[in-house]
Amino acid sequence: MSADEVSAQSFGARLAAEFAAGRHLCAGIDPHRELLVDWGLEDSADGAERMGREVVAAAVGVAACVKPQISFFERFGSAGFVALERVLADARAAEVLVIGDVKRGDIGSTFSAYAEAWLAPGSPLEVDAMTVAPYMGFETLKGAFPFVREHGKGMFVLAATSNPEARPVQTATSEQGVTLAQTMVSHANAWNAREHGSDSVGSIGVVLGATLNLQEFGIDVSRRVEPSLPVLAPGFGHQGARVEDIAKIYGGIGDAVLASESRSILAGGGEHLAARIQHRANLITQALEETR
Repeated sequence: MSADEVSAQSFGARLAAEFAAGRHLCAGIDPHRELLVDWGLEDSADGAERMGREVVAAAVGVAACVKPQISFFERFGSAGFVALERVLADARAAEVLVIGDVKRGDIGSTFSAYAEAWLAPGSPLEVDAMTVAPYMGFETLKGAFPFVREHGKGMFVLAATSNPEARPVQTATSEQGVTLAQTMVSHANAWNAREHGSDSVGSIGVVLGATLNLQEFGIDVSRRVEPSLPVLAPGFGHQGARVEDIAKIYGGIGDAVLASESRSILAGGGEHLAARIQHRANLITQALEETR
């Protein structure tokens, strides 16, 4: 598929194609020190690059997307970003969707510059979607909206995250009794309905931790929405959430879940990486099929 054809499709439509093919695994690329040692690699930009490129190669046709955690490249400075650029180039060449786990959030021209760095076509750091921190207001993300509308890009908005420090903030309520977490979900749903109402899957998604009771965050999972809300779901595998419980965790919004796994596929080195990715992808697909 050419770059022009990709840009003509919304990110939601590209996700929908992955889901239709039975792919819901988001393969994490987290080259932190302990995993690099486990792989027999140096704790260096070169080691991070090798791990990242091997994950991309193993994910082709198996995972819905890959998700490099940018901090583990950034810690090596400019060499780390060169390594990341090579990983991203491999993914583009293989037509593997990439979610840049960058968690950027700011106001005005500053956030617009972040969006340009990660979402602009032709940028060395170009990804298909980025994670964003919306806690200065959902509208502070507007610098990315042109890339979503015009270039087939997406965003995943932090809504309910599994770190315990987040709970007091994300469960805080407005005067109307709505939690901050649900407010972010509502903003994403409203944007998708307004901008991509004819698509089966929206281009703006949310991050909802799989280890959480989402009802405690005020998030209604009892009914589906249209277009479907993409959910980036960390917490499966090593963190303890079971893919067999996807329907229980996400209920009516579970049809567009991307189950994000890192350590469960990366631990054990590179030798059996492809087999681990295939195994986890099969488990996730089977669990979702059983809920339909």
